[in-house]
Amino acid sequence: MDPQPATLHASAVALNGRGLLIRGASGSGKSGLALQLMALGVSLVSDDRTVVSRAGAQVHLNAPDTIRGRIEARGVGILNAEAVRDATLVAVVDLDTPETERLPPHRVTDILGVAVALIHNCAHASFPAALRQYLNAGRET
Repeated sequence: MDPQPATLHASAVALNGRGLLIRGASGSGKSGLALQLMALGVSLVSDDRTVVSRAGAQVHLNAPDTIRGRIEARGVGILNAEAVRDATLVAVVDLDTPETERLPPHRVTDILGVAVALIHNCAHASFPAALRQYLNAGRET
């Protein structure tokens, strides 16, 4: 039996059904990173709160109905956006942990009992583009 869905303090985006969960403390830049990814052609799933549910070995991402299609842009306001209704989680970005390795090892984190790839925050300017490419084609194993 799959665990009950949970609502996480995280934003989520997707490309071709492949979802990325962006987590971090308040003010860490979750919405900002989501906006950067959206500017690169990735779609919004949810901003600030994301519903995660498990179906077999997959975790799915959705927005609570009350905030679907909205994203906060600091200094601008709440923006409207087309939102994907369901995406399969392929990786989690942890904005609270800086990446120290040039070529980091494969890491995983647990979401509803499923091991999911974990990516630490990278201060490099190409980080959003690298995440888009990860969503598009994955990572070398």
